[in-house]
Amino acid sequence: MHEYYENPLCGRYADEEMKRLFSDDWKFSTWRKLWVALAESEQALGLPITDEQLEELRAHIFDIDYEAAARHEHEVRHDVMAHVLTYGEACPKARGIIHLGATSCYVGDNTDILRMREGLRLIRRLLLDAVAALADFAEKNAALPTLAYTHFQAAQPTTVGKRACLWIGDLLFDLDQLDFQLSQLKLLGCKGTTGTAASFLALFDGDAEKAERLEAMIAEKMGFSACQAVSGQTYTRKADFAVLQVLSGIAQSASKFATDIRLLSNLKEIDEPFESHQIGSSAMAYKRNPMRSERICSLSRYLICDVQNTAVTAATQWLERTLDDSANRRISIPEAFLCADAVLNLVINVARGMKVYPAVVEKHLRDELPFMATENILMYCVREKGGDRQSLHEAIRQHSVAAAAEVKQFGRENDLLERIAADPLFSLSQEELDKIADPAAFTGLAERQCRRFLAGTVRPILEENKNELGAKAEINV
Repeated sequence: MHEYYENPLCGRYADEEMKRLFSDDWKFSTWRKLWVALAESEQALGLPITDEQLEELRAHIFDIDYEAAARHEHEVRHDVMAHVLTYGEACPKARGIIHLGATSCYVGDNTDILRMREGLRLIRRLLLDAVAALADFAEKNAALPTLAYTHFQAAQPTTVGKRACLWIGDLLFDLDQLDFQLSQLKLLGCKGTTGTAASFLALFDGDAEKAERLEAMIAEKMGFSACQAVSGQTYTRKADFAVLQVLSGIAQSASKFATDIRLLSNLKEIDEPFESHQIGSSAMAYKRNPMRSERICSLSRYLICDVQNTAVTAATQWLERTLDDSANRRISIPEAFLCADAVLNLVINVARGMKVYPAVVEKHLRDELPFMATENILMYCVREKGGDRQSLHEAIRQHSVAAAAEVKQFGRENDLLERIAADPLFSLSQEELDKIADPAAFTGLAERQCRRFLAGTVRPILEENKNELGAKAEINV
């Protein structure tokens, strides 16, 4: 039990790796890595920084005195300067060259970009695992006919595997968007207080090439090929929006998948994983609520809404920068990644443990199939039996109306096929009727589409990324 509020994303939903990424240790050690990269690059370009000073800085990247930092921040009311002072106390020889020429956004913004890059990589791995789990499910059920729905009303049949391919297709769309945004991420660099790099130009006595080379060197040290070409003091906040749009897209796909599972659970065609001692309701002991899918929808709703924070922030930047983005970004960006992490772990967990009930699937299909089969029956009787199309059509209409009335008014089984079999006008044997009404004859290219999609699109992507697979996807239920 905690004395104070704890964010449920950390205490209940997100996994350890993502929580570490958004921890203070990761953030402030990255600040120090950026200060080391700055000092190393400035030395290489001729500024009077000694090897001894650099060694001291490198030796104290991770031993952060948080009590000292808090004390300094209380005094100076500035988080970056508080950590500059704290780092300087740990590195007295290098104290005078820490943060040389830089502004707060040098460490703040560059760390945010580094963190989002790593966060996207973690999300990418989970996304691939979700695709892999659903691909296995689709493969197993590629040929299993099921009733498809439009408007949640009975429509033409499909297969369980083909339906799963729709979920996979959405996630692959998200993977494309994620890869694109990863390829577009660039560091802010070291452009100074208004983006002009004036402080660095002064440090290098007006040598513009050195000032520009400094930025390129830092980018290389931090694993980037380039920095943003132009900026104010901050990188454009549209970059945050672009990244969170990817996470929002994943939430949209996940929510659609989980909603489908909730509907199918109500139909008793599919169950999500359910532990042997799990309780579905405190009142109704028999219930098996699809709580994991409900949680996916709940968290996804939060994530879809969260992206609006970055949209408003990007729209309200003043000239070269303003500070009203800071407090919002401290919350909205970490929570988006933690939420996306939680959502995908749930998707993987559900997809790996879904159970299909073929008998129920077949029953629902056969409840509706007689109506769908009537056109094929009509064509067969005209072509093979020499029947009169108009007379057969009218007979089918009358039998259909009578059968529908029995179903809707009295809750009886759909006996349309039995009525047709008993009508001498059709002259059909039971064997002929069973063949015409075989559910597999009504699924079109569903199985073929499923297998071709898996073999031609999904499996090659998974094979290309096989080293990224293997998430545990353990959840707190």
